[in-house]
Amino acid sequence: MRVLPSERLISGKDEGTPLPDSKIELPPVIRRTEFVAFALAGLLLICIVAVLYVGRPFFLPVVMAFVTGTMLSPAATFLEERKVPRSVGAVLIVVAVTAVVVFVVGLIAAPVMDWSSRLPELAAQLKDKLHIFDRPLALWQELQTMLGGSEGLPGLQMPKFEWVQPTLEFLSPTFTEFLLFFVTLILFIASWRDLRRAMIMNFGDRDARLRTLRILNEIEVHLGNYLLTVTIINVGVGIATGIICALTGMPNPAGLGALAATINFIPIIGPVAMFIVLVVVGLIAFPTIGGGLMAAVAFGSLTFIEGHFITPTIIGRRLELNALAVFIALAFWTWMWGPMGAFLSSPLLIVGLILKEHLLPSDAPQLPGD
Repeated sequence: MRVLPSERLISGKDEGTPLPDSKIELPPVIRRTEFVAFALAGLLLICIVAVLYVGRPFFLPVVMAFVTGTMLSPAATFLEERKVPRSVGAVLIVVAVTAVVVFVVGLIAAPVMDWSSRLPELAAQLKDKLHIFDRPLALWQELQTMLGGSEGLPGLQMPKFEWVQPTLEFLSPTFTEFLLFFVTLILFIASWRDLRRAMIMNFGDRDARLRTLRILNEIEVHLGNYLLTVTIINVGVGIATGIICALTGMPNPAGLGALAATINFIPIIGPVAMFIVLVVVGLIAFPTIGGGLMAAVAFGSLTFIEGHFITPTIIGRRLELNALAVFIALAFWTWMWGPMGAFLSSPLLIVGLILKEHLLPSDAPQLPGD
């Protein structure tokens, strides 16, 4: 008769020998110290997010100045190699960038001020153009009523304009934030070499110093290349948009092109917002819906080619940014700091990826392949 392993263990025979057919692996046990470490890390992360959110008037200009200064630092180094003192070069760079920004804002401000002063009139014109949607909206209202929804007036209802003032206040930083940003930016660019040296020499270990030097160099190079490449691409998008608007007969093509180049710095949201702007302006400016949508459709084709072929080909070789990571970073920093946070989302993601590559060991355990 066959004797089972369990019976041998009970009978006392072969005592102390492992069971040959016992291959059950016990699940890993999380120790109390590990759980406490995870909990403390989570609380620290929550505290950091809360402080950054509440302290937006301070942290946003400072972080914006640090990121922008790191992007512009190669230009200051270029001027320094041409015998221009770094402090003077920092002032020249900030003045030049400010002049460009003021010029672009001037192109955008004129039509925006004209349209904002005529919002009720333009809204009435837009409502008249979209009267063909009254019947589908009425059917939708009837369906909602049949399903127990709230009954409302059918037809296209234009939004009220109480949102304009709060939106402008949200988009426009205060004078104090502007001043903090410019002063911090100039001082950061002027003292970047000393800051680098101080951060590197802060470590006593030679390997730690070399790692810090590599991290800082890579952040500076990648952010500088990102700013230069994205600026060239967005200027091209702005020029192409202006040409499209001029060929299709849109009003103020220069302002629309400048707006397209500016908001295209915000990934995902920028092109969508510009498409909506072109749709609204086209519907108001043209007597027919088809004529009003020509510029928007052409711009949509342009941004599709730029977003799926041109930008990935140029930037993707240097910086492999996952689309989901870009979207999550965009959503998080937009929620945290608004439009400026959206602009900073990609540079901050680049910095995070560089830190991850250098601080996490390459020989860390990896997941098995599929």
